Amino acid sequence: MLPGGAKMAEAVMELLERAARREAPLEELRALRLAVQAVPPAALRARLSDDHLGALFALLSVNDREQVSACVSILERLLQALDPVYIIQNLREELQKGLFHPDDSVKILTISQIGRIVENSDAVTEIINSPELLRQIINCIGGEKIAVAKEAIKSLSRIAQTQDGLEALFVSSLLSDLKNVMATNDVVRYRVYELIIEISSVSADSLNYCANSGLISELIGELTGDDVLVRATCIEMVTSLAHTPHGRQYLAQQGIIDKISNIIVGAESDPFSGFYLPGFVKFFGNLAVVDSPQQICERYPVFMEKVFEMAESHDPTMIGVAVDTLGILGSNVEGKQVLQKTRSRFQNLLNRIGHQAKNAPTELRLRCLDAISSLLYLPPEQQTEDLLRMTESWFTSLSSQPLELFRSISTQPFPDLHCGALRVFTAIANQPWAQKLMLDSPGFVEYVVDRSVEPDKASKDAKYELVKALVNSKTIAEIFGNQYYLRLRAYLREGPYYVKAVSTTAVEGAE
Repeated sequence: MLPGGAKMAEAVMELLERAARREAPLEELRALRLAVQAVPPAALRARLSDDHLGALFALLSVNDREQVSACVSILERLLQALDPVYIIQNLREELQKGLFHPDDSVKILTISQIGRIVENSDAVTEIINSPELLRQIINCIGGEKIAVAKEAIKSLSRIAQTQDGLEALFVSSLLSDLKNVMATNDVVRYRVYELIIEISSVSADSLNYCANSGLISELIGELTGDDVLVRATCIEMVTSLAHTPHGRQYLAQQGIIDKISNIIVGAESDPFSGFYLPGFVKFFGNLAVVDSPQQICERYPVFMEKVFEMAESHDPTMIGVAVDTLGILGSNVEGKQVLQKTRSRFQNLLNRIGHQAKNAPTELRLRCLDAISSLLYLPPEQQTEDLLRMTESWFTSLSSQPLELFRSISTQPFPDLHCGALRVFTAIANQPWAQKLMLDSPGFVEYVVDRSVEPDKASKDAKYELVKALVNSKTIAEIFGNQYYLRLRAYLREGPYYVKAVSTTAVEGAE
C-alpha cells in the first residue's frame, strides 16, 4: 500500500491526466485544487509535463469564472515547483496569453511568474529575446489593476539591469510601445516616468539610455510646465534621481537644478505655489545632504531663505515641510554650521520650533521633535568645543526650560510623543553639557532608570536607546557619579523588557 503522501500525489497525477485530456468536469477541478494544496510541490516536479500545464492554461480561456478561479489556484501551486528557466522555455506562449487575459487573477498569476523569471539570470535572457512577451509586459503598465502594473514595472526595471535588457527596451521598437502606453492617461504616464527614474538610478550607463530615449526630457518639461499638480508629482521623481551621484551630475549639467531654483524664486507671485513648493524645497534639502550643504546653500540662497520663510509662517503645512527640511539639513555637521551662520535668525526659529513641539497638533509636534533630535545630535568624534557650545546654545534657544519641556512631553499618554521626546534626550545624551543638565534636574536620573513609566514596546525600546547612549558616553561615569552610572549599566545589561521578579507573599502564621 502507498504511504499517505505518495497516495495523494498519485491522486493529483490522475486528476491532472484527466484535465490534460480535457475530461475533467468542474467538480474534479475543485478536487484537484484541494489536492495540490495537500501535496508538497517538489513531490510532483519530476512527473509534471508541458501537457498537464498547457491543458490547465487552455482551460483558462473558457468564459466560466469558477473554472478560471480553480485553474489559477492549481497553476499557482504547480508553477512554484518548476524552475523559472523551464517555465520561460516551455510556456512562453501561455504566459503571453495570460498577460492579456480579461480576468485580473490570471494576469496576476502570469506577471508574478514573470517576476520569478526576471530574478533568474539564465531565464531573464530568454525574456530579453522575446520581444512579443516584453511588449505585453509593457502594456501591463497601462492596466487598471495597480498590482499588475507595479509588478510589470518591477520586472522591466530588473530586465534593464543588464546591457542586453537596456538595448531591448530603448534601442528597438519597444520604445514606441512604452511611449504609446504613456498616452493612456496621466496615471499611467507617471508609472512610466517612475520606471524610467528607477532604471536611471542604477548607473550612469542606464541613465544615458533613458536620457537618449527622450523620456527624461519629457518629465523635466512637465516639471517646469504650467500644471501645478503635475509639478508636485514630478518633483518627487526628480528628487529620487538626485539620490545618485550620476543623477545629480546629469541634473546639474542639464541646468535642471537652476530651473528648480528659479521656480522657487517665481513662487512669490504664484497664488498656487502651495501645491508644489513643499516638494521643491524638499528637493534642495535632500540635495544638500547628499552633496555639500554649504555649496548648495551658497549657490542657491533662495532655498535657505524659503525654508526660513516657511518655518516663520502660520501655515501648518509649510511649517511641517520647513521643519523636516531643517532636520535633514542639520543632520550632518556641515549643515549645522550653515544654519549656525544665520545666527539670531536661526536661534529665534528654534524658539518657534520649541513652541510648536509643545503646542501644535500632534503630527506637527512629532515632526518638530524629530527635527530637534536631528539638529542636536553630534557623533562623539565630532564633539569639538565649538560644536558642543553650539548645540548647547541651540538647546537653550528652544525654550526657557528646555529639559523640563521635553520631560513634560515624555510623560504624556501618547506613545508617539513620549518616544519623540525620549529621542531628543537620546540625541544629546553623549554631550557633557546635557549630562550635567540631566543630573541637576531633580528626579531626572530616577526617571531614566524607572521602568514602570514605559507602557508599551516602542517606549521600552526608546528608553533603552537613551540608557545605551548614556552608558556608552566617555564622560558619563565622571559626571553622573558611580552610583547612578552602575544603575544605568545594570539597566543596560538587563535589556529593554526586564521585569523584576516579585517575591511571593509570606503565608500568615508561617515561620
